[in-house]
Amino acid sequence: MDFKQLRYFVAVYEEGHVGRAAERLSISQPALSQQIRHLEQTLDVSLFERSSKRLLPTLAAHTLYNHALPLLDGLQRAREALGNFKGQALRTLAIGVLQTVHTSLVPQMLERVRKAQPHLVVQIYELTGLEIERRLLNGSLDIGISYLPPRQPGLHGVMLYEDELTLVIPADHPLREFKKVSMSQAAELPMLLLGEEFQIRQIWQAQLANLGRRPHVQAELNNMAGILDSLPHTRLATVLPGRSQKTHGNDELLWKPLSEPRGPLNVGLVCRDVQRQQASLALLRTLLEDVINRPDERLNSPPTRDGLS
Repeated sequence: MDFKQLRYFVAVYEEGHVGRAAERLSISQPALSQQIRHLEQTLDVSLFERSSKRLLPTLAAHTLYNHALPLLDGLQRAREALGNFKGQALRTLAIGVLQTVHTSLVPQMLERVRKAQPHLVVQIYELTGLEIERRLLNGSLDIGISYLPPRQPGLHGVMLYEDELTLVIPADHPLREFKKVSMSQAAELPMLLLGEEFQIRQIWQAQLANLGRRPHVQAELNNMAGILDSLPHTRLATVLPGRSQKTHGNDELLWKPLSEPRGPLNVGLVCRDVQRQQASLALLRTLLEDVINRPDERLNSPPTRDGLS
């Protein structure tokens, strides 16, 4: 048994499916299956009960998983520590970002991270809120940028900024002269919305439910840019974070604040292990607050922070 086999085993255990685990590891399914069979032969135990849909871990697999995680974590820390002696202390930070906050934060954040931590490799994944939380729990993401509070037990959030739901309509929409639109008025409008798997849609539905209302869904798209491109050619409306106007605003669309009541959105950093990610959280919070407070200014070199864990 070696560390590579342990890493393969952990991926299969967490994904419950050889295909998804192989995709996560960037290897072929037959090669991964062979490694798992070889591990079972070496240990002389059965690790998975195989069915047509998924792999079910045995009691032996649960035991091995609990021992494998600290071993793999210790190996990674040892590699990072030894990397300092070669002057190549490279580290990867995997961040999951909601589509509805991605365009307003990520581009400027990346340049600030590069200047603050030249040896840090940042991997950005645009995901739904549910997928961000799932990957944080299984360890394939380090940090998420999502709406607070987290919905899954075991996750912790750090506040970045408050946004609010905003009604977006075509420039020739019947409500074009309104300065604000109430939640009740918006509930009556035929809408083009993100799918129900998106957190912004879930928040909107929950806020309408508090008023005893439901959204009037005329069409759905799974891409925010696609929605904004389509709206000018319709009489439909949508709801999006108000901050998105800074990167998506144009003469063909009008952004109307919602009132009675407001629809607040708390955006923050989410992680599973605050202590382990403390340095990364502090770095990202500082850099993102700089983006939020000075979004249009030219980038200055922020102070370098050492000790990312």
